[in-house]
Amino acid sequence: MQFNSIDFAIFFVTFFILYWTVTRNNLKAQNVLLLVSSYIFYAWWDYRFLFLLIFSTVLDYITGLKIYNSNSKFRKLWLLISVVTNLGFLGFFKYYNFFIESFAAVLNSVGFQPNIWTLNIILPVGISFYTFHGLSYVFDIYNRKIEPTRNFIDYAVFVGFFPLLVAGPIERATHLLPQVKVKRVFKYAKAIDGLRQILWGLFKKIVIADNCATYANTIFNNHEAYNGATLLLGAVFFAFQIYGDFSGYSDIALGAARLLGFDLIRNFAFPYFSRDIAEFWRRWHISLTSWFRDYLYVPLGGSKGKITKTIRNIFIIFLISGFWHGANWTFLVWGFLNALYFMPLLILGKNRENLNLVAEGRLLPSGKEVLQIVSTFLLTVIAWIFFRADNVGIAYQYLLEIFSSSLFSVPQILPKKFIAILFLFYSVEWIQRDKQHPLEFENLRIPRFVRWAIYYIIIGMLYFYSGDPQVFIYFQF
Repeated sequence: MQFNSIDFAIFFVTFFILYWTVTRNNLKAQNVLLLVSSYIFYAWWDYRFLFLLIFSTVLDYITGLKIYNSNSKFRKLWLLISVVTNLGFLGFFKYYNFFIESFAAVLNSVGFQPNIWTLNIILPVGISFYTFHGLSYVFDIYNRKIEPTRNFIDYAVFVGFFPLLVAGPIERATHLLPQVKVKRVFKYAKAIDGLRQILWGLFKKIVIADNCATYANTIFNNHEAYNGATLLLGAVFFAFQIYGDFSGYSDIALGAARLLGFDLIRNFAFPYFSRDIAEFWRRWHISLTSWFRDYLYVPLGGSKGKITKTIRNIFIIFLISGFWHGANWTFLVWGFLNALYFMPLLILGKNRENLNLVAEGRLLPSGKEVLQIVSTFLLTVIAWIFFRADNVGIAYQYLLEIFSSSLFSVPQILPKKFIAILFLFYSVEWIQRDKQHPLEFENLRIPRFVRWAIYYIIIGMLYFYSGDPQVFIYFQF
């Protein structure tokens, strides 16, 4: 079930009532209810893959205990069992056909005509996310950062917590498990803020992302028929589509968790206000970026040692990040481009220059900041073209047409009313960029009737300006 569906609304309201009435005074019962509900939520997609989730959970629960209790010789063996098994399942379901077809293409290029055997594999929803949950747990035990939990229910809730199960954020055991182990107390202010964040997340998804998807799909799927200006606008629409879609999901997940007494890590921090690519990656999909930093970049040596080694590590991280998103060369090119964007900042030592809030203490940015934000956004838009295109050749043709003389033509598709909505959305996020989300009003002196007017306007827009329903983009990853 999707977060923006009636099914989820009924599911969540029913669960919420049981959670805070029947089980509120019994932590064990509350966690059992949470686990059962999470498994129902996941089985709603395809019950067959629930067994894969349970297997992965049992595997990492057992290997975590074995790593902690074993001597140095066997600790590494148990870690290897967990890593190989988890990545083996992920690789099979997500990358088997990609590697087989790529290998066949190489053989074809040298004159061989192999009979390849591909499989009609359905990708289990959320497998990349819950696999990384489990791996971070066993890595932290191996590195002696945490002790394993002895309570299987608690660990299973950590892995399968339904708000973050299918598209993150990617939580760490150090942050979420302690919250699973202690009694949750219903806090009205926290719950209300959670509802506000859910409302904003639904607005991002239904009004912004789904409408952007309509225009982006039309333009990308018929790119030969449009001029450069239209193609550039299509790429911009996709940039807002993927942001509204994914960050909207994260907002709903964080808001739903807050209603249940949990605080999840922030996954987006207004990335399109970034002044350089390094800042963008500190603000976009934060949980995945930090996961790769802690469990891959740092073990590889990070930024210690020679600059050539650091450059190598940066390219490895971005290429693997691209490949994590899917079995297509377009994702690798997307990762490679972002690594290239990062290089000048790294070489010049400016990759940690913009750590503060943009235009802090001011309503409007300076001319320099505007130029930095626009240029960074355009770089990400170019990279998003490869992310969105069906193959590298199409993306290349798409870019060639953008950077032709027709770039200076009038766009053939120009939805003025929706562009005005998009501008309003961007403006609201700018004004509230120092908050966790744009509807965070606690420290603002806004009259109650104004706040309620904002809520009703957003609800009205959800009804009158909803786009064609689209599956959340990151469900495929």
